[in-house]
Amino acid sequence: MTVVTDRPTGAPVVPLGMPLVGGAHGRTHGAGTAGLETTDEERSQRLADVRAGRLGSVHSWELVTAVDGPGTRMTLFLAGCPLRCLYCHNPDTMEMRRGTDVSAEEILGRVSRYRGVFKATGGGLTISGGEPLMQPAYVRTLLRGAKAMGVHTAIDTSGFLGAACTDEMLDDVDLVLLDVKSGDPETYQRVTGRELAPTLTFGRRVAERGDTEIWIRFVLVPGLTDDEENVAKVADYVASLGHAVTRVEVLPFHQMGRDKWADLGMEYELEDTQPPSPELVERVRGQFRERGLTVF
Repeated sequence: MTVVTDRPTGAPVVPLGMPLVGGAHGRTHGAGTAGLETTDEERSQRLADVRAGRLGSVHSWELVTAVDGPGTRMTLFLAGCPLRCLYCHNPDTMEMRRGTDVSAEEILGRVSRYRGVFKATGGGLTISGGEPLMQPAYVRTLLRGAKAMGVHTAIDTSGFLGAACTDEMLDDVDLVLLDVKSGDPETYQRVTGRELAPTLTFGRRVAERGDTEIWIRFVLVPGLTDDEENVAKVADYVASLGHAVTRVEVLPFHQMGRDKWADLGMEYELEDTQPPSPELVERVRGQFRERGLTVF
C-alpha cells in the first residue's frame, strides 16, 4: 500500500469478520484474530484454508471514488508486508498477525452486493495492503471470483513479490497499481529495507503482456526520494513500459500516520520531515510529463 494524500471520503469504513478496533483516518484495524485457535485440529484446518485461498488476513475495507482505480471501488486492505517503508502511513498493516481472518466467500459476497454500483460507475474491486502478494492464494481466489461476476479488478502492489503473482492471476487483473518507490537502488534500500530489482522486473512483465493497464505511484518525500536524478530514473523506467502505463500519480508525503508508529512502539525516522512544497511537487511531475506521461 502506498501513501496517499487528500483521500476523498467514500462510504464509511466497514469491518470484516471478527470485531475490529477503530483506527486513524476513520479506518479500522484487525483485532488480531489470526492464530487464536485452541486445538491442533482447528490450527490444521486454518492452515489448509489459508493454503487453499479460502481464508486470508484482512486489515479493513472501504468504498472510495476516484482513488485505487477507476469508478467507485471496494478497496480491500490485507495484512502483512515484506517492506518497511519509512513513510508508511498504516504501519499496523505490516504484520499479518494484526489482521482478522476473513473467508474469501465473505469478501466475494460483499463484492456481489456492490455489483450495481460498480457497473454504474465503472468501478470494481481493488486488493491492497500491506502487500496483497503476501497472500497469493487468497488473492487468486478473490480475483477469480470477482472476474466471474464481471467485476473490474485491480491490485495495489510494490511488485517486490511479483514472482508470487502467476500468469493465471494476472489473467484476472485488469489494472496494476504499481508503487515505484525509488529509481536508485540505494535509495530504494533506504526507503524500504529491500531491493529495487523485483519491482522493476514485475513492472516489465506486466507491461509485456499488453492486456493489463498500469498506474504508477511515486511517493515524493523531501530529502529522501526527491533527488532529481532519482526521479529521472523512475521516470525513465516508467516511460520504458510504453502504452501499458496510462497514469502516473506523484503523491506528496504527509505526516498523517505518525501517531500510529508511536502507538505501535515503532521508531519513526521521518518525524521532522515536512511535506513537499508545491514547487517541488510540480518539478517532479514535470519530470514525468517531459517523457510524455500522463501525470496527476
